[in-house]
Amino acid sequence: MTGGELTLGAVPARLEEREREITAQAERMREQVAQLKAQLDEPGRAAEEVRITRTTLLGLPDPGPPAPPAPKLPDHPAYQQIMAVFTAADHPLRARQVCEAMDLAVAPDNINNVRLKLKRLAGRGILTETEPGLFTQPRPKPTDVTTTCPLVPHETKNRA
Repeated sequence: MTGGELTLGAVPARLEEREREITAQAERMREQVAQLKAQLDEPGRAAEEVRITRTTLLGLPDPGPPAPPAPKLPDHPAYQQIMAVFTAADHPLRARQVCEAMDLAVAPDNINNVRLKLKRLAGRGILTETEPGLFTQPRPKPTDVTTTCPLVPHETKNRA
């Protein structure tokens, strides 16, 4: 026999050694597969978190545009008195009527001073000038209300 030949008794030992090598190689491959599986699972978890976040954000109500800041009333006490008059009033007022409500003498200087203050308040959006010299507080616009126009009497007649 030559040195490269196996004897019948050496074959089982050689097979056993080969089996151990294959088993060790398979174990290394299983570890590599486990590592790759863990690496593959991580992007899947991250993608699921992104899907959940997107679904949550899409489910939130739209906040809409921020409300504009309320106009600031000038510091002078006359402006507070004027606003008290308009708060109590249920219709637009002229400068003369505001003077009367404030118990000011109905004199041209007082009327002109009040008119200037009313114009200043209208310029700031605190009051509205509905027509020249006629002022009122802006009323909030109703939402989801259908406006109807009453029929004019001549439109209700039968047009046969």
